[in-house]
Amino acid sequence: MTCKQMGGPCDLPFQGNTADEVIKAEDKHLKEMVASGDDTHKSALKAMEDRWKHPISGMGWYKKTKRDFAALPEY
Repeated sequence: MTCKQMGGPCDLPFQGNTADEVIKAEDKHLKEMVASGDDTHKSALKAMEDRWKHPISGMGWYKKTKRDFAALPEY
C-alpha cells in the first residue's frame, strides 16, 4: 500500500505480510517526514495520531485499510 492509499500525501509504497505491519510503517513514515520538516505530511500525521487517541472512532479507518490491504494482489 502507498502512503496516499492510507490517507497521506505521497506515493511511497509500504510492504508487509499484514495490514498491521503496513499501518505501522506508515505511522513511522509520517513521523519521520514531519520531523524532517516536511509540512505536506503534517495533516496525515495528525489524523493518524487522532485515530490512536480515539480508537473507537478510528476503527472505521482501520477496518477500511485492512479491507483495502486484503484486496491488493500478492507479490
